[in-house]
Amino acid sequence: MTGYGRADGEVNNTKFTVEVKTLNSKQFDMVSRIPYVYKEKELQIRSLLQQKLERGKIEITVAVEESKAEVNYTLNRELAKKYYLEIIELQQELGVESNPLLFSSILKLPEVIQSIPEKLEEEEWEGMQKIVQEALSLCDVSRINEGKVLENDFVERIASIASLLSEVEKYEDQRIRRIRDKIKADLDKYFNETKIDENRLEQEIVYYIEKIDITEEKVRLKNHCNYFIQTLAEDETSNGKKLNFISQEIGREINTIGSKANDSDIQKLVVQMKDELEKIKEQLFNIL
Repeated sequence: MTGYGRADGEVNNTKFTVEVKTLNSKQFDMVSRIPYVYKEKELQIRSLLQQKLERGKIEITVAVEESKAEVNYTLNRELAKKYYLEIIELQQELGVESNPLLFSSILKLPEVIQSIPEKLEEEEWEGMQKIVQEALSLCDVSRINEGKVLENDFVERIASIASLLSEVEKYEDQRIRRIRDKIKADLDKYFNETKIDENRLEQEIVYYIEKIDITEEKVRLKNHCNYFIQTLAEDETSNGKKLNFISQEIGREINTIGSKANDSDIQKLVVQMKDELEKIKEQLFNIL
């Protein structure tokens, strides 16, 4: 499910800006853009994201702005002196004049100027962690709002399927009548000179009509629709997979009704129900 959250804060004269973006994904997939000094906390940041967001393609960016000047290097004096003396000695041996830029050149030689590894203080990490959690909370609120929109859409589409199902009933009597009349008409057409046992004919017609009866499918489809709405209302951490399973059962009953219908009007209703269900399935990929 898509979401976005941003939070700012300052800790020990260091300003942090944290952004969290999420896209739907079946797995938890995190991409982080974090300054090197905070890389040691990446696993803890990952744990925070997974606890709050559960799954999805998640991108977190941490921007740091220092508001104070700090010494983050040291001069290796002994090494610089050694370089200098050896260069002077070499110049004398070769009879080369001293270069006025010699001193600045020495400073560029390896290991003369060394950076001091930055160390993340616990107080700074705790402050940064709070900012990350705030961004996560805002991102989660964004996803919840999107979820409410999707929930309303699901309710409307399930209601549409239930409404289309209720319309099937008005075509059932005429469907049975038409099938019965067609069977008799075909028998009269091809076997008009043969005496037909009316009782046996009725038994065969009843048997055939029972095979294409859709009463059970209608009951199950209605129950599945009710169960889908009931599951939507459940206060669970994640019910996306459960809803997906229910939608599969709904599709199975709709397909069976379509295959048994043997009626163009009912088939049209089945097509409309399938269309609504496909839209539900598309949106189910976007929820937890």
